[in-house]
Amino acid sequence: MKLPNYIFFTGVPGSRWSGIAQILESVDGVNTSDRTVERTYSHHSYTGHIGAYFGRGMEFDPILDTDYIDQAWTETGGCKLVKSHDWAYQLNDIKKKFPDAWIIMVYRPDMASYGWWHEAGGFQIKYPCYDAYKNSPTMLSEIIEQNSAILEFGMINNCRWEYFSKSWLLEQFDIDIDIDVRSDILVSIIR
Repeated sequence: MKLPNYIFFTGVPGSRWSGIAQILESVDGVNTSDRTVERTYSHHSYTGHIGAYFGRGMEFDPILDTDYIDQAWTETGGCKLVKSHDWAYQLNDIKKKFPDAWIIMVYRPDMASYGWWHEAGGFQIKYPCYDAYKNSPTMLSEIIEQNSAILEFGMINNCRWEYFSKSWLLEQFDIDIDIDVRSDILVSIIR
């Protein structure tokens, strides 16, 4: 399978999108040279966050510029999975500025995401930094707005939403691994 140079990846805080990202980053041809010890956060029995995250107040701003984006990786080449909650607000711009890139969106209901984000560490999460979200009410508001933006973009672009499952991974990425399917997490891909 030929991967693009960039896959823009988005989901709201607590959508479990980081776990999905880690599975996608195991696909042959994905550049993971953005991973460092400082860019790793673990909680419970999960490696919650690995690699560069883009977003307001985070290590990298959500700037749609290849030179800026590429700074997060130490090696050139390969497909870069560019992760940001804020891409939810820039999906149309991504589609225009990066016509050869893929976009993957993760949807999980607002309250389930909000609850899991707090259980995963909330504002105590060490990487990435969530200070721009200010407080729990603002976080919930952002989750609602980001999910709405993701769903609206999906509707306008006739996206097909599916469970993140073994069959989805096989169909979309030709990888055959067993994963736990969660009944409240959906994914969509635009190529």
